[in-house]
Amino acid sequence: MCLKINAKRGKFGLFLLPGKANEYFMKKLSIIIPVYYNEENLKDMYAGMKEKVLGILPCEYEIVMVDDGSGDGSYGIMEELAAQDSRITLVKLSRNFGEHAALLAGLNLCTGDCAVKKSADAQEPAELILSLLEKYNEGNDVVLAVREDRNEPAMQRFFSNRYASMMRKYALPGMPEGGFDSFLIDRKVIDVLVSMDELNTSLMSQILWSGFKTAQVGYTRLERKAGKSRWSFSKKVKLTADSLLGFSTVPLKAISVVGGISFAVSLVWLVCYLIYSLATKTPPGSLAVVILLLFLLFGMAMLAMAILGGYLWRTFDAARNRPVFIVEKVKRHE
Repeated sequence: MCLKINAKRGKFGLFLLPGKANEYFMKKLSIIIPVYYNEENLKDMYAGMKEKVLGILPCEYEIVMVDDGSGDGSYGIMEELAAQDSRITLVKLSRNFGEHAALLAGLNLCTGDCAVKKSADAQEPAELILSLLEKYNEGNDVVLAVREDRNEPAMQRFFSNRYASMMRKYALPGMPEGGFDSFLIDRKVIDVLVSMDELNTSLMSQILWSGFKTAQVGYTRLERKAGKSRWSFSKKVKLTADSLLGFSTVPLKAISVVGGISFAVSLVWLVCYLIYSLATKTPPGSLAVVILLLFLLFGMAMLAMAILGGYLWRTFDAARNRPVFIVEKVKRHE
């Protein structure tokens, strides 16, 4: 769609300028919404977007809602919303593959010139999309929605902050201090992510790793008003493991350090024990100490094997070439 208007052509929006007439080709925005047990949030989330965002977007848009194997009535609510808005595309995965796989499915099927990730739990202000677009319009290929504050339990805040700090220190220096949940990415970034097609990884980490020009927008994460979060402790542990093992060599270096320290301590202990035995004319003994030392070294060896096993499993899983997700059905308005 082409408009004739007095404006300066930006990357996304229109900047009005007096006395100039330029042609501007409107771009298309894809809003990707991964859905997992969100039947109580979807209507409020869509209503907020419709009231505060969709009616004032300076471009064409589409909404791609991806049901990640929800066991509640989420898909039924999605069908109701799609009946109200012809720009909504529904994607249903065959089972639960995880949020990152659901996001990747949405990115595979979206047709926009850029895409924004929107949470289905309505914990992000709807207006955040407009803030991300504004930064995108300044020439950035990636815009991260960084959590400046969050109305959530202390334990949740602690985990998120520690995860972001660890990733920034050991794997991805570009990780924001507060971490990020939402983002806007350009089409060329979308194409890179889709082409990577990796298992056991973090899409957020892949975005940072890709190295495109990045900007940040701060926001306060809202309190969840309905439903129960499915972001369990085991999923948090898996995200941490996938992020570290996929984007850092620190675990391998840690094995080397622990192994070196263990060898040095064992050698020093052996020398000291022999000197003591010679000085006191005590025959070598202390079986209990030897057994304790063996248990210590055995535990270190098992820890090293566990870390190496994590890398080997990811290599094996990738070698099987199984799909990251399986789409059961897609519904579009013709």
